[in-house]
Amino acid sequence: MIKILNIEECELILSRNYIGHLAYVYQGKPFVVPITYFYSTDRIICYSGDGHKINALRQHKSVALEVSEINTITNWKSVVAHGDFIELERSSAKALLHEFSLGVKDVILRKELRDLDFISEFSAKIDSEETAVVFVIDITELTGKLRHD
Repeated sequence: MIKILNIEECELILSRNYIGHLAYVYQGKPFVVPITYFYSTDRIICYSGDGHKINALRQHKSVALEVSEINTITNWKSVVAHGDFIELERSSAKALLHEFSLGVKDVILRKELRDLDFISEFSAKIDSEETAVVFVIDITELTGKLRHD
């Protein structure tokens, strides 16, 4: 049986995961790439190095993030968050990168029962030579489905 998820169920799936598939358009072609994210009340916080994906998002702000929980072919849940790319600047970026790193660490601790030491390094990247881009997906629509027999 396939069922449509309500908003609260969609938000729960987003909040208990940290890897999704980001969909965007670049030069008229669709792309889908895996990305680490943190869901925080009506927005999705992401971090990336500067490059193809960020160049594309700067040109076309409309994006989607898909997150799945798949147990078997007949037992799965999937959520798609549609929204707008918003790039953050220095102080705002640093604050959200800190929230991102703590949030992802917490999700991993709850989901995988393990702690990560490297996660604090994210905050240092804003002040380093390395080009770091922090952005949010401002959610405009959430949809989801589940299947179970």
